[in-house]
Amino acid sequence: MRDIIIRFVIGGAFVSVFAVIRSMLKPKSFAGLFGAAPSVALATLALTISQNGKDYAAVEGRSMIAGAAALFIYCVVVLLLLRRAQWRALAATVSAIVVWSGTAFALWYGFLK
Repeated sequence: MRDIIIRFVIGGAFVSVFAVIRSMLKPKSFAGLFGAAPSVALATLALTISQNGKDYAAVEGRSMIAGAAALFIYCVVVLLLLRRAQWRALAATVSAIVVWSGTAFALWYGFLK
């Protein structure tokens, strides 16, 4: 229970900081990048460091970076399917999950294993 409370407090603090940064950015559509995900990741890393040490947190951080890279590739593929191939949103997003899975696995196997 203590870990959950700490995660909420740290996550809330980071959400507040990112909200201030977000309010200063133009255009507002770009500001959405600084939503909850960075704050949750930072809160998780802070808890991981306190519970399991820096070495374990480094592996977690690299895993988060690999996941973000795979998500970026997924987004590019979805964008291409929607704009160039004129696919419907459901078909494009579901089909691109295969790309995300392959990218994430390749990054994990190639760099993190």
